[in-house]
Amino acid sequence: MKQNEVASIVMAAGRGSRMKGYQGNKTLLPLKPADSMYEGRRPILTYILDNLPLGPKAVVVHHRKADVIEVTSHLELTYCYQPRLNGTGGAILAAADFIAAQRCDNIIITMGDVPFVKKGTYLEMVRLLGRYDMVVLGFCPGDKKQYGVLETESGRVIKITEWKDWKNYPQKKQERLNICNSGIYAMTRDILLRYLPVMAARPQKVRKEINGRMHEIEEFFLTDLVEYMTADGLSVGCLVAENELETMGVDDLEALRLAQKIYMQS
Repeated sequence: MKQNEVASIVMAAGRGSRMKGYQGNKTLLPLKPADSMYEGRRPILTYILDNLPLGPKAVVVHHRKADVIEVTSHLELTYCYQPRLNGTGGAILAAADFIAAQRCDNIIITMGDVPFVKKGTYLEMVRLLGRYDMVVLGFCPGDKKQYGVLETESGRVIKITEWKDWKNYPQKKQERLNICNSGIYAMTRDILLRYLPVMAARPQKVRKEINGRMHEIEEFFLTDLVEYMTADGLSVGCLVAENELETMGVDDLEALRLAQKIYMQS
C-alpha cells in the first residue's frame, strides 16, 4: 500500500428502474452517446473510477453483473456480489470482506451513477476525517424535491432525514434544512467495521412494488449510521459540493441527457 492511499467502494448493483426502455445496468450508460442515448463510449462507471483517489477499489454488483465485470475487466478491481437488492447498507455489508482486508485508514463510499464528483472533492472529504469520524457530501439544490436532508447542530450532522419524513415538518423547520444528502460518504476504516454489525442487526421494514405486487421487505440504510454514531458520541461532518451538478445522479432519461451534454461540453 502506498502512503495516503484511500480505499473506495462503488455501489453499482441496482436495476435503475427509472431508466425507461433500458434493460442494462445504468452505470454502464455512455457519457458519449453514438447511435442512441443508450449506446456509445465512456461508461459512467469507468469515469467515476477514474476520478476516485489512488488506492484499492471495489464495485458492488448484482444486476447484469457479468456486463459490469466485462466492461471494467481491464481495471484492477474487487467485485463484491450483493445477493439481494436490500438497500445501500446491504451493498456495503456485501463489501465487508473487502473493507476488512484493506490496510488503508480511510474509505470512500460512492454511487455508480454520480459521474461528476471531482477527485479534489473526494480528497477533501478524506482530509476532513482528521476532524470527524464520518463525512457526508452534501449539496444545496434549487429545489429540494424528494431528497434526504442533513439535520445539523453546531456544524455536525446528527441525522439524515428522508423526504417522506421531513415533508411533514413545520414550514419554518423545512426552510432551515438547506443541505441535501448526495449519498456519498467518507469514513475511517475502523469506525466503518465497528458499525457494520450494528447496521446488520437493525434492518428496516419497507414496502416495495415487485412485479406489480406490494411486498414488505427488509433493507439496510447507510444513513442510519449517522444516528448510531451520534448516539455513541462520535462526530459526523459535512462537506458541501460547489454546485448541485457535481453530485447529480443519472437515474432517469432527463438526467442522462443532461449528463451527456455536460460531458460533451467539458
